[in-house]
Amino acid sequence: MSNSTALRILAISGSLRSQSANSLLLKALSEMVPQLATFTFYEGLEELPPFNPDKPQDIPAVLHFRKLLSQSDAVIISTPEYAFGVPGVLKNALDWVVSTGEFNEKPVAAISASPLTSGGDKALESLLYTLTALGTIKDEHSSLSIPAVKKKINESGEITDEDTKKRLQLLLGRLLFSVQQRIDTPRA
Repeated sequence: MSNSTALRILAISGSLRSQSANSLLLKALSEMVPQLATFTFYEGLEELPPFNPDKPQDIPAVLHFRKLLSQSDAVIISTPEYAFGVPGVLKNALDWVVSTGEFNEKPVAAISASPLTSGGDKALESLLYTLTALGTIKDEHSSLSIPAVKKKINESGEITDEDTKKRLQLLLGRLLFSVQQRIDTPRA
């Protein structure tokens, strides 16, 4: 990435619902991004076929997903929890890039938001394990669980809970700092 271009953040919601709290959180986060960054929403989860390593890899939807990942400087994933894990469509998308390296050494932030008091903690834990397997750059400050999310965001997607807003801003700030560190650190 050249210093004259903005940092590119790819946002992925693990939910296909049109009014998903996780998608609304990502939209709210996009409004917090400073001018030095751009925010792109990936909306093709349901277009990705079931992962099968024996199938040809040149499927247009898969190539598009990989291209967006390759062109991004960082990724933010926000996911609900289904049956104590990440939704199948999100796991499927991540499976498509296990062997191709688009996530390798890429700064990531992971969010789970749930109407339950657990905040989707099991989905977040599962997602973090997968992101570790993909070789991403993250630390103990790269994730956030948001319990009782329906009490913290309104139907317009505005975050109504100040603590949640501050925690999201902090998460975003840490992600941007991680990207800048990666850019500023010469590679061997």
